[in-house]
Amino acid sequence: MSVSSLHILTLNCWGLKYLSQHRSERLSEIGNRLATHEPPLDIVGLQECWTYADYKAIRDVTRIVLPYGKFYHSGIFGGGLVILSRFPITESSMFRYPLNGRPTAFFRGDWFVGKGVACAKLQLPDNQVIEVFNTHLHAPYEREPNDSYICHRTAQAWEIAKLMRDAQARGSLVIGLGDFNMVPMSFAHVLIENRGAVRDVWREMKPASSIGASVDVAEADRRKRLQLNATPNVDESLNLHGHTCDTIFNTWRWNEAHRKDLEKGRDRQIPMTEQDPRAKRLDYIFFGGLGQGWKVQQVKVTLTERHPTLRCSLSDHFAVETTIVRSKAEAKRPLEVHAQAPTRKGNANGDMFTDIVSLDEDDLSKVFSKEPTRTTVSVSFYEQILAMIHKYTLRERKQRRWRLMHFIGSALFSIGSFVAVWWSRYNYVAFILLLSSTLGLMAGTIDGLIGGLFVGSELRALQEFEWEVRNALYLAGGPMQEEQFLRDWYD
Repeated sequence: MSVSSLHILTLNCWGLKYLSQHRSERLSEIGNRLATHEPPLDIVGLQECWTYADYKAIRDVTRIVLPYGKFYHSGIFGGGLVILSRFPITESSMFRYPLNGRPTAFFRGDWFVGKGVACAKLQLPDNQVIEVFNTHLHAPYEREPNDSYICHRTAQAWEIAKLMRDAQARGSLVIGLGDFNMVPMSFAHVLIENRGAVRDVWREMKPASSIGASVDVAEADRRKRLQLNATPNVDESLNLHGHTCDTIFNTWRWNEAHRKDLEKGRDRQIPMTEQDPRAKRLDYIFFGGLGQGWKVQQVKVTLTERHPTLRCSLSDHFAVETTIVRSKAEAKRPLEVHAQAPTRKGNANGDMFTDIVSLDEDDLSKVFSKEPTRTTVSVSFYEQILAMIHKYTLRERKQRRWRLMHFIGSALFSIGSFVAVWWSRYNYVAFILLLSSTLGLMAGTIDGLIGGLFVGSELRALQEFEWEVRNALYLAGGPMQEEQFLRDWYD
């Protein structure tokens, strides 16, 4: 018996232990909504479901509808990824990204949680295999051109694209789910669609949707070209653009005063006509079988309702849901656009288009049209990625030298302090010297371990990524790239 349709949903649950407010109550209610969802769901991908207790609470209520599930373990504090399925999971694995933040950014936590891709093979009744890839890419804490994590996100997009492309080569249907921390037509979005040979189901159904928040330069330019209002309202934001994050309709995006009022029982109703300037789309469903007997029938933002008693939103993100059906109809050929570089450098007025890839005027008009597009990447696109890798590699080499110099300096200071104690006449001076020596040596040792071990591992991962991009450049018609010796100590 063949399956005629697939109902798929992805949601970032915001389930940070000790940090997320009303975590257990919200995730329990998320489980209730998944269990009673209409139509019944077939495949669900969850992100930021960090604790096994929350996973178990969701599994207990969804087991009848989604009898198969997997909680993925990764890193020091877990990966936060969950896959639920109506179909049996025949194989499962957790692929950790080689590049994923830095241990010194402990206040951000990306490195400690071991982000990666949760992979599951599902067996349909007709023996068709579906491979599901659920992920949460590194967050963009900084803005270009000073974004020190852009190289990490590029590498992560590259890795998940490889996994999806290889799955299709095995004859599997491919579904990519998750919080990708990117806007449509950004460098990561283009890499995933192009290298992974998958399609963003939202842009497939609604190609005229936004390419960022209306306060972003690129989206403001798009709205101006199409003679649209400068800012979308909530109805347009959710139903046309698929904005899942930073929307005013989500209570967790309210200002502190309004959130405190809600805690005290003073609710605030947001009309659908309210302007929604900062909302954007960060959550995606990618599909690899369009034009091969499947088509997207429907896509929408869901789980926008609030908790029945707490009156807060169920998460700081909304969910994306799609229905994909079998179809014998020939798929419409999408318009082809060519990406020149990972980020758009600017326009005549000097504004930085840092959110979308670089496109010529004709291709930009196609992206802004109401027709589906398919993006191809040029030789210059790979060259720009190599330049990005080179710039970041130089930064990390300098970081390594400074950290190792700190270790050597702290060791010398410690030795000097112990020597100085011999000539100290006062106990309190000796105490201060010993305390300073101990704390300084501890900090220097940690910095030395980070510089000697972590940065070395990061540089080798960068070297592997660089080789793959160089090889892709050659296969795309670029010059032959000679393999280079790893320089991890000097420029």
